[in-house]
Amino acid sequence: MNNKKPGNGEFRSWRSYWEFRREVIRDWRYVRSKTAQAFLSAVATTCHDRSVDIPEGKHFFRAQVAHHDVFEPEVGDSFPGPALPNRMNPLRGRAREGRVNPKGIPCLYMASDKHTAMAEARPWIGSLVSLGVFRTERALKIVDCTRDADRNRFFLEGEPAVDERDQVVWSHMARAFREPATRDDDIAEYAPTQIIAEVFRSEGYDGVAYRSAFGTDRFNIALFDLDAAKLVTCALHEVRDVELKHEETANPYFVQVDEDGKPVLVRNVITDIRPLEPTERDESTDKDGV
Repeated sequence: MNNKKPGNGEFRSWRSYWEFRREVIRDWRYVRSKTAQAFLSAVATTCHDRSVDIPEGKHFFRAQVAHHDVFEPEVGDSFPGPALPNRMNPLRGRAREGRVNPKGIPCLYMASDKHTAMAEARPWIGSLVSLGVFRTERALKIVDCTRDADRNRFFLEGEPAVDERDQVVWSHMARAFREPATRDDDIAEYAPTQIIAEVFRSEGYDGVAYRSAFGTDRFNIALFDLDAAKLVTCALHEVRDVELKHEETANPYFVQVDEDGKPVLVRNVITDIRPLEPTERDESTDKDGV
């Protein structure tokens, strides 16, 4: 057990992010406790260890489920074309809730590759998606939250050493940024990462990079300055196929009928865990050495 008290710039506990998250979602939003302030101070101090420079002229991708009808005088009809720049860029002074931005304060969300950008737009089969290429207009300094996103460490008793505690807390924040946003998300779910992103901004950073939920080697980037990257080209894509991967995450139930003919839901429940008795075949196999 590590009994050292955290100093300035150190996280109090490996649970620090989860305690902060619970407070800003359920208890306090705009006035914070001393514990929450201490957490944000630690974020402000330790984020500099995750500083990454992006050079001018770097290309990123941004997709929108939108198109612009182009009139062709030769045939006298209109055909779908790429969305115009005013649709591909965020609206100034207007924005929906996002993982990085609060409502009304837009960020420029982009992806490291075109496939991630397309997936982040959540299109379905038959959707027309405009895919824009953006180029950074100046050198940028961002906080890299792609590290430790696959770590899922927890401790039942005591606290780890300072360095490991730092890694665990940052892994929790990285996973929070990576969680996909759905249209029916409770707005409060965005609050923790929005506040953390504002800490990055107050420390002089231009944005944050975080893992995409659509691939472990892909990432997204959100820039606070809408003019930090400019649209240079845009093409229209039609979604022809969507690969859906899934896995079972809970025990299934089975429908049975009781004596009154009413349906009853039955689930498998583990009541005992013990070694199985060897069968005669297992014993003969062991004797033969096969």
